[in-house]
Amino acid sequence: MKHFLVELTYTGTPEQVGAVRPAHRTFLQGGYEQGVLLCSGPQNPPTGAVVIARADSLEAIQTFFANDPYAQAQVARYRFVEFDPVFRQSFLEAWVTGA
Repeated sequence: MKHFLVELTYTGTPEQVGAVRPAHRTFLQGGYEQGVLLCSGPQNPPTGAVVIARADSLEAIQTFFANDPYAQAQVARYRFVEFDPVFRQSFLEAWVTGA
């Protein structure tokens, strides 16, 4: 399993992003239910968002986020940073290892 920091940068107006936000949050909830996402939230100031995610490959996580309503409405762009969570809190062990 590979781990990713996903950085979203809003490209739409605040009104455009806000109009899509409910559908985006529903999409994210599906990712939590699938075990793909660990945490997510808007940046401060609200110029984008950050997500911690996992997938089998970069291509798999890119495909997952291609279905994000923000991507489909073209109100955000995405940057994917793969990382190895070498150090972590013990309560994250099962999520990191996929056990």
